[in-house]
Amino acid sequence: MSAHTIDATTADFQQTVLDASRAVPVVVDFWAPWCGPCKALGPVLEKLAEEYGGRFLLAKVNSDENQELSARYGVRGIPNVKAFVNGEMVDEFTGALPESGVREFLDALIPSPADPLRWEAAAAIARGEHQAARQLLDRAIGLDPRNESALLDIAELDLAMGVLDEARQIVEGIAEKSKDQTRIAALRARIALAEASEGLDAAALTEQVVKDPANLDARLKLANALAADGDYRAALENLLEIVRRDRKYQDEVGRKTMLTLFAMLGAKPEHDDLVREFRLALGRTLN
Repeated sequence: MSAHTIDATTADFQQTVLDASRAVPVVVDFWAPWCGPCKALGPVLEKLAEEYGGRFLLAKVNSDENQELSARYGVRGIPNVKAFVNGEMVDEFTGALPESGVREFLDALIPSPADPLRWEAAAAIARGEHQAARQLLDRAIGLDPRNESALLDIAELDLAMGVLDEARQIVEGIAEKSKDQTRIAALRARIALAEASEGLDAAALTEQVVKDPANLDARLKLANALAADGDYRAALENLLEIVRRDRKYQDEVGRKTMLTLFAMLGAKPEHDDLVREFRLALGRTLN
């Protein structure tokens, strides 16, 4: 056993697990020597206990030798892994999960050291202090290089600062394995809209559309410029007008750009009503 992995028994469970969990999360592995899946899962848990460096304690319980304890906590199949925080069981799983699944279980349980720095960075962004926010997020990644939320925070900050290449690189680098596909879709949509709106003048384009409402090229550019400026309702209205006038225009670009905006706005609940309104309007227009 290592400094981060211990054996626990019925006799010492109160001290080694319940009391200890008031200081740090304790993950209990109920196992048995004859159990094949236990032999697969045990080394994964022990490896991660070392890697996480004391952010949780791994307690191994031989279920054959501690049957009363196993019965008390409802162990019906092994391996059975139970997490304890502040003396209470808070989560569990049964079976030999792959390492990625175990990491997901642990990451939901254990606060990341990056989180306080992420919160500071969010406050800095709200004040318009983008450079300070970037420094905080870089420190957060230094503490927890696998922290997906911090990486996506950097991508969002890159977008706000116009650094599209790095934002795209971050998003595409983690998109396939991301646990937050809603946020990934929203960021991809923002990147696409940022690229489409580069160099566009919303005021000049508005004049063009007023003079010639049938100018769909100008209307599309105007919609992209408005979306980049955060005027999502006006952007969607112009895209819907493109669909009404010529749904096949540029390979259905009006409809497709509306779907891109829906993906972006769908990540934030405050836009739910707007997205619902224009989804219905688009459906009526297409039918």
